[in-house]
Amino acid sequence: MKAYLMFGAGTNGPYLTESVKVKENPLPHHKAGLSFTASGYGARIPTVYMVEWLKVWRRVYCRIYSNIGTLYIKDKQGRIVVRIDEE
Repeated sequence: MKAYLMFGAGTNGPYLTESVKVKENPLPHHKAGLSFTASGYGARIPTVYMVEWLKVWRRVYCRIYSNIGTLYIKDKQGRIVVRIDEE
């Protein structure tokens, strides 16, 4: 499994992509097979993934309101988009 952080955004898309370490660390509701919200939608849905960025393991969240979601981590400057490739 590989993970990438994508910094910057604009009309031309991300400007910088950085490879980072990723691991699975499920929360209790994941282990129980439950959804974080009743609808399954929301702005800050925790995933089973964590990425290491700036020597700190950070939870990956999903913002989902339709049939597609965006994975991200949060830092002091805002959100950083995450791409996770499962092999």
